[in-house]
Amino acid sequence: MSTETRTTEAEQAPSGRKFTFPSAFTVLFVVTIAVWLLAFIIPTGAYDQEDGAPVPGSYHHVDAGLSFMDRLMELFIAPINGLYGVQNLDTGFIGPYETGELFGAAGVFMFVIAIGIFITMCLQTGAIDAGIARVAMRYSTRGPVLIIVLMVLFSIGGTTEGMAEETLGFYALVVPLMLSLGYDRMVAAGTILIGAGVGTLASTVNPFATGVASDAAGISIGEGIGLRFLMYLVLVPIAIVFVLRYARRIKADPARSRTEPQPGDDEVAAAGIGDVADLTAKQRIVLAIVGLTFAFMIFAIVPWAQVIDGPDADSYAWQLDWYFPELAALFLAMSIVVGFIGGLGEKGLTDTLVKGAADFVGVGLIIVMARGITVIMNNSQITDTVLHSMENVVNDTSNGVFGAAMFFVNIPLAFLVPSTSGHAALAMPIMAPLADFADVPRSIVVTAFQSASGLVNLITPTSAVVMGGLALAKVRYDQYLRFIAPLLVVLFVLCTAFLAIGAAV
Repeated sequence: MSTETRTTEAEQAPSGRKFTFPSAFTVLFVVTIAVWLLAFIIPTGAYDQEDGAPVPGSYHHVDAGLSFMDRLMELFIAPINGLYGVQNLDTGFIGPYETGELFGAAGVFMFVIAIGIFITMCLQTGAIDAGIARVAMRYSTRGPVLIIVLMVLFSIGGTTEGMAEETLGFYALVVPLMLSLGYDRMVAAGTILIGAGVGTLASTVNPFATGVASDAAGISIGEGIGLRFLMYLVLVPIAIVFVLRYARRIKADPARSRTEPQPGDDEVAAAGIGDVADLTAKQRIVLAIVGLTFAFMIFAIVPWAQVIDGPDADSYAWQLDWYFPELAALFLAMSIVVGFIGGLGEKGLTDTLVKGAADFVGVGLIIVMARGITVIMNNSQITDTVLHSMENVVNDTSNGVFGAAMFFVNIPLAFLVPSTSGHAALAMPIMAPLADFADVPRSIVVTAFQSASGLVNLITPTSAVVMGGLALAKVRYDQYLRFIAPLLVVLFVLCTAFLAIGAAV
């Protein structure tokens, strides 16, 4: 899943107290209060709409018509509106008792829960762990091939489902294996962190980044998948080559290692990973189901006719055009199938279903809170005012500059909002319409967001994935920063180029 659970690197304050970076919930709560207060002083206004998009140059003043008590109720009920608020088609007002279209994030919330259950169910069967262990054993005498295969596998997990916390369980396998091959602990950390991290940066259908952002931008998750897939095909091999070069240098001269040996490393290297059991028939079937489920999801969401024949083409007869409701049902159904085939039994299946939902409900609530902020801005009639303040800037830039600018803007936002899904749900309603002014697809803004978020999440010290992974690998954070710095520069330049070219063409 996407990096949602955050911890911090403890920092010693002068008073001796430890500083703790606030959680995503705290950040969004503060943002909610700040936006509510700003709504009292920001001028209200609106754009004329055409086909669901704001018409450039049509901004005009409107009266929100809200008393103080009305505004207080807006703050009070914001999380509820964020879940199932309905937008009145005539007035645009959002509330739980309005008649119109669902504006709240109920569909995304259920999808997050469903895919969380599916991932947890697959992990519970042991098939994924066993599959990667078998790959590691098979290539245990061929170091470069092993690094390539593992990084590809982790990157696939990143690009499809935002593999993050799930990687923490593999350090016990990969660290001794890399040591036994003559590498150091940094190679093990890089194989896992960079493999999954760059895959997430180049997310194709990652529901926690691409999915949430696309929903907030009002587009299909399949829009822009061509550019994102191209980024995956380019960036992942570059990341692999980066780790391979370091691994080759360390094997030739261990003294050039960026980490220091740990007590017992020689014994760990000599022992290797030990014996690994063969995959059972059930585990093989589960792995096949996992692959087929994600493959079918990609088939179901891609707007094939619009990609092949142009954005105004009618959908093919066989084109599914699925969205979050159908995808949620797919993953719930396949969770049950995996549970039965994996031999969990009725109790194991239901217990895992509840556990999976519980593990991912926090992600869903973050999305709901962020959507609630959007509702406050909408009902207070300040969303279009913010857009208007940026309209002239966007109109004066080329498409290529716009694509790069969206990437730059989202980098500090990724640090400030320590939640990929929260960042997406908060920023996209404001940034996506800017693409309409710049005459570029909204999918460019989505890709810019996830690229910036993915880049930051490779190094952010508030990430449990980064700090927990380094702790398990016994690699210091400062050592890791020096190791990955050159790759960050390359990724930054290439992402900028991809987005600039993608927006221009």
